Amino acid sequence: MKQINFDQIEKIKITDRAAKEIKQIIEDNNIPSEYVLRIGIKAGGCSGFSYVLLFDQVKEDDVVFMSNEIKVAVDPRSLVYLEGTELDFIDGLMGRGFVFHNPNAARSCGCGNSFSV
Repeated sequence: MKQINFDQIEKIKITDRAAKEIKQIIEDNNIPSEYVLRIGIKAGGCSGFSYVLLFDQVKEDDVVFMSNEIKVAVDPRSLVYLEGTELDFIDGLMGRGFVFHNPNAARSCGCGNSFSV
């Protein structure tokens, strides 16, 4: 298996809108300060992979970095598929929630919660 230098991978970018919403969620729910925003993928969904977004503690193999004042943890397997992804937040007539803009996704489902590569 090819060795990946995670320091050279383009990390996930969190937009200003998403950072504002994440900070509000942390405050409203009293998320402990030692928790980070975990972003990842898991097998499943209508297109092959589903996005994972939750607050969690850092695990041993995680790649940890800051984006827009948010501390983020991503497992190495997920980071390969999420390289260069932007996490945004929308609040409009068609819905409210986090949106992933993933340049690695060859195809996404209509709901935007899953993708294939």
